[in-house]
Amino acid sequence: MSKIDNIYIYGRNPIIEALINRPNEVEKVFVKNSIQLSSIDGLADLISKNSIPVSKVPQIKIQNLVGRVNDQGIVALLSQISYTNFFDWVSELDLNSNPAVIFLDGIEDPYNFGAILRSAVAAGISAVIVPTQKQAPVNATVFKTSSGTAGRIPIIRVHNVNQGLKDLELAGFEVYALDGNSEASCWDAEFDNPTAFLIGNEGEGLDKNVIKKASKTLRIPMVNNVESLNASVSAALICYEWARKRS
Repeated sequence: MSKIDNIYIYGRNPIIEALINRPNEVEKVFVKNSIQLSSIDGLADLISKNSIPVSKVPQIKIQNLVGRVNDQGIVALLSQISYTNFFDWVSELDLNSNPAVIFLDGIEDPYNFGAILRSAVAAGISAVIVPTQKQAPVNATVFKTSSGTAGRIPIIRVHNVNQGLKDLELAGFEVYALDGNSEASCWDAEFDNPTAFLIGNEGEGLDKNVIKKASKTLRIPMVNNVESLNASVSAALICYEWARKRS
């Protein structure tokens, strides 16, 4: 695994999620000095159970750590968050269960990235794959937008999209590129193999050369002359269409 730099996450739900799912990665909690930990359901018990140091600090210290955001008076320092190695991950995966992954190509808005992670976790997606370039980092905004679910799904980083696609296909995945110009509707796809959904940049979508490297293309049907959807909305729809067909 490769390390992601230390990050500060903020807000009660993301911090509680981190303490439940990745307590060994929470180094310290900073709480606004006017707030009583006992007033936040479950938080004091989780901090005590995991022996997490707590500092009571003024609001200006909170702002210095995370900026002027809706921090709810609580910030946590995380470390040792790691990207998952693709080959380690796939070696432990049950391919016979026909899992699915989301492959992001150029998602630069951390709010979109966080929302995609949340949808992926909720729908039962096995991992999210990102390239090293033109990709929003895993940061406090991503954690906040994902409501802490960013710590509950493997995030795999690959050197570039082309190599990532080759690795997926060699592992037995069928790669679907979401393309508004595709003749194939996602409502008609069967998803009866290990599946990867390739989702492009918020503004430009997927590059034509990348689309050509996918196994198939799919479009999300739309009416009333709507040309495209937000990347996170598209991801949520395809995640749940895959989940619906599995059930």
